[in-house]
This record gives sequence, C-alpha cells and structure tokens, in this order.
Amino acid sequence: MKQIFRLAENFVSINGEGQHAGELALFLRFTGCNLRCSWCDTMWANTKGAPHRDTSLEELVGIVKTAMSRGVNNVTLTGGEPLLHEGMGSLIEALVPLGIRVEIETNGSVDISPFIVGNRPVFTVDYKLPSSGMEAHMRKENIPLLNEADTMKMVCGSTEDLQRAYEVINETKPRCKVYLSPVFGDIEPAEIVDFMKGKGLGNVRLQLQLHKFIWDPHKRGV
Repeated sequence: MKQIFRLAENFVSINGEGQHAGELALFLRFTGCNLRCSWCDTMWANTKGAPHRDTSLEELVGIVKTAMSRGVNNVTLTGGEPLLHEGMGSLIEALVPLGIRVEIETNGSVDISPFIVGNRPVFTVDYKLPSSGMEAHMRKENIPLLNEADTMKMVCGSTEDLQRAYEVINETKPRCKVYLSPVFGDIEPAEIVDFMKGKGLGNVRLQLQLHKFIWDPHKRGV
C-alpha cells in the first residue's frame, strides 16, 4: 500500500533555532499533534481537519532533492508531531542516505527509540514545562538516547518553568545540547540569563527564535 503523508506546508528558510540556527533549511511540516500546549504557535496544523495535501514518499524525496540542488544542506521534519505519521521511518530511511542533514522536531511525548538505528537523523526533543500544561506527557526515557548532535529544547514562560527546567536537567543529566527558549512575549530573555547565572548553568544555552525577529511572529512559511 502506498504511503501517504499529510503535508501542511514545505518551504526553505533559515533554521530559527538549535545548533544550526541561521543556516538554510528545507522545512517539511506535517499535520496532527497529540498535545495541546498553551503557547503553541502552529496550532493551525494540529487539528484533524488541518489544511494539507496528501503527498507520497517519492514526492517528498523529490522536494528534498530540489532543495539540495539549490544549496540547502538541512531538512527539518516538523509539525504538529511528525513521528505520529505512519511511514515516517521510511521517509527518514530514504532521506538520510542522500547526504542532507535530517532533523526531527518532536514534542517529547513520542518514543524515539525506533528511529535510533543505523545512520539515524538528528533530534530536537522538547521537554514541556508547567506553563505548557503538557508536562505529564513527557517521556523522560528519550533523554538518555540523545547525543551531542541532538538538542533538548525547554520552552520557558515563567519563573516556575525555569526552576522546573533546572530540576529536570539535574535529574536527567542529558548528554545532548540543552537550550532554554522564552515563550515569545511572556518572559524576558534577560530573566533567563539571570537564572542561568544564578544556577551556574554553564552548559545550557539561551535560544531566541530568529524567525520571530526577522519576520512577523505570526507569519507562516518562514
């Protein structure tokens, strides 16, 4: 049976976050998510009836090859929650051998172990903090699976979130890079920096979403 993916949008822009922030990347956004975070900025792609086009694996590979021919070295599979899609493993297996850096943005509630095989992709895994309303869904078993090429992202909207992030970091001792990112408009980056200084978080990085400073924070396709 032919695999069909619900593709909400695809576009080339810069990575707004993470270890390759500022680099050109192709974004493939898929619909559907099992969480409902209070501060979600892609809620439009999460509902059952979200706008999309049914796309085959072959079409997706073609989109990636076209981007590569234009000098793009990164592809980000995002959502929604991309790992909920049946066949995502097949897509990853098709993309990694092309030589492009394949990054999966996942919400922290889905088991990533089935995708940690062979020439695996790079993961950016969220850990949802209290203000998201979704911390109970976090799968801490994912964290030991992450290595230095991977990222754990912790979106902070309050002082309570910062304290909880500190506790989780101390408890799980991740080997990957850890980024604290402010909920846009809810907490000042300076407050996060002060917290990092106060707690001696020398291995943690502040992350600002570049695309929200370059373009309108609500603009799609950037």
